[in-house]
Formats: sequence, C-alpha cells, structure tokens
Amino acid sequence: MAAAAVKQSLKLGMIPADGIGKEVLPAAQRVLEALGSSIPKPTFIPLLAGWEEFNRNGKALPEETIRVLKEECDGAMFGSVSSPSHKVAGYSSPIVALRKHLDLYANVRPVKSVKGMDGRSVDLVIVRENTECLYIKKEEIRDLPEGGKIALATRQITSRASSRIGKLAFELALQRQAEREANKLQQTAGDGYQGPSKVTIVHKSNVLSVTDGLFRETVREAYTSDPRYSSIALEEQLVDSMVYRMFREPEIFDVCVAPNLYGDIISDGAAALVGSLGLVPSVNTGDNFIMGEPVHGSAPDIEGKGIANPIASIRSAALLLSSLNYVEPAARINAAVDAVLLEGQYRTPDLGGKSTTEEVTNAVLKRL
Repeated sequence: MAAAAVKQSLKLGMIPADGIGKEVLPAAQRVLEALGSSIPKPTFIPLLAGWEEFNRNGKALPEETIRVLKEECDGAMFGSVSSPSHKVAGYSSPIVALRKHLDLYANVRPVKSVKGMDGRSVDLVIVRENTECLYIKKEEIRDLPEGGKIALATRQITSRASSRIGKLAFELALQRQAEREANKLQQTAGDGYQGPSKVTIVHKSNVLSVTDGLFRETVREAYTSDPRYSSIALEEQLVDSMVYRMFREPEIFDVCVAPNLYGDIISDGAAALVGSLGLVPSVNTGDNFIMGEPVHGSAPDIEGKGIANPIASIRSAALLLSSLNYVEPAARINAAVDAVLLEGQYRTPDLGGKSTTEEVTNAVLKRL
C-alpha cells in the first residue's frame, strides 16, 4: 500500500455514524491519544454521517462532512452504518459515497491470527476494489408485459479501476515479502503464510466472461507492467473455490485481490477464521486520503449494551497510522492488542467472554 508522507500535525476526522460505531470509535481515539509523543498530538474532528443522520436531517452524508475531510483532515476513522435492507427514497450508504467522493479505491483488509492462541494459522490480506462492481447502485424494476416484474442491476468493471487495484495488490505483496524477510528469524511454522510473495486474483470469469474477464485480464496486464512484480507468484481462484479453500487451508493465501462484491463477502467470511468480525480491521485507501474502518457492521442487537468488541476499531486505527508512515506506534498498538487476546482475561461476548467494551479498551491501554 502506498504510504502518505509523514505529517507534522495529525488531524483526524471521526465519523462514528450508527450503532456500535458510537461505542468503538471512542475506544480507538483513546488508544491513539495514549501513544503520546510517538505521533504528533492528534486533533479529532467529530463528523456526521449515517442512517440516523438521514432520519434527523434528510442527508446520510452531509456536504460539510465531505468538505472537512477534504480540506482539513490528514485521515479519518469511520465507525459503522445501519443501512436499511429495503429501498428508502433519498437514502444511499454514506460509506459507499465517501469512498467515491474521496476516491478511496481500495479497501485493504488484513486477516491475521494471534500467534499462541488456539485456532487456525492465518496471515492473509484481502484487497477489495472499492468503487464499482454492483456497488455503483444502478438498479431498476420494470413491469413485464406478461405480468409480474423484473429487477435489473448494472455491474460496472473498468480497466482503470482494475489496473490500479491490481498494482496496489502487487505493491502490498512486495511490502509483505520484505517484512517477512526482515522477520524470518522470528517466524515459526505456525505463523500463517510464509512462502514467496503471492497474489491471488479472485473472479468468476468462467460465468461472467465479460465483466470478470476484464478484471482478470487487466490485473494480469498490471502484473507484467512492472519488472519488480516478477518475484511475485500469481494465481487465480474462482470465487466459490476461493471460499472453500480459504476455510480449508487459509495458510496458502498471501494477498488476494477481488472486485467489490467478492471482496466484501470473502473478507467477512475470513473473519470467522480468526474468531470474530470484531477483530478484523481495514483501511479505505486512495492516492490522497486514508480512512480506517472496522469490518463489522452496526450490530443493532448489542447497541447500547457496552459489550461491543473495540479491537477491530483499535486495529483499524493502527492500520491508519501505519499507512501514514507511523509504523512503530502502529506496531505498539498491535502488540498491546495481541497481548490482551493471548492473555485471555478480557474478551467480549463475541469471543466467548464476558468483558465490556470499556474493560477491553482499558486492558489495551494498560499494555501500551
């Protein structure tokens, strides 16, 4: 992932949005504040977006939020959004809109198990194209002459979007290979993927030969466009086979690149490999802006109960810092989280424990 230049100041937009976003984003903020002088003193700018904001003021993504992010912020954190499952006139997902307004064309979702914990050995990254596919939201419904209705959705795949997501995946594979080389003395057989750098193209071009075919061929062209990528192994998986093999043998995957819908689905599924959606972070990244976002949703069933897992949000803050070139402070956050998980005393209900959001956050802060 291309990293932004190191900043002398750090202004972060904070968009809790809906549901448990309002509970886990403050946890991430507390952890960032606890880093002290290892990062420039952060300024947190609260911003509005979400389903609740739409119901209050008729706009899920206020123009002021977009303006502040573009003009005043070095990066941002997004909580979660409660989009309705039925059509509501005037409403569209603010996170999808933010990705388009800020040209955050990649959603990078690392899925990594904690060494020493029971369970699978996983260390993979899913790179999800973030701006097109079915998420352009061009849908219509028509009456059929013979009676009944037909619903149609437009799926958009462009060579431009496919090329830049492919190049980002290859750059990330090179970066991960360099990190593995630097840490090879500390690696053991239980550390997840350890082979030479590898990118897996996820598609369904045996059926969708035009759209997925263009994605597949364009990513392959990106692979041959730079001689540095020749050290990367390139393979393909049909999306259904990808899901099967990811659950059977996750340790064979390094970097996986996929169109928007497939990337969304397989990354949520991959969270099961490490125990919970509440553990998996992501960043939405483009050439000029980066926004951290926990992978989980708004979880209305536990909203307000104080038991939401803050770790995905905390790890997303670390991923944001790393993307802004604050690598050592990000590593400190991840080490503190790993220590809390490995110790096992403080775990929220999604991990089989009884701890609160506050207790887990305090445990992480103690280890910082």
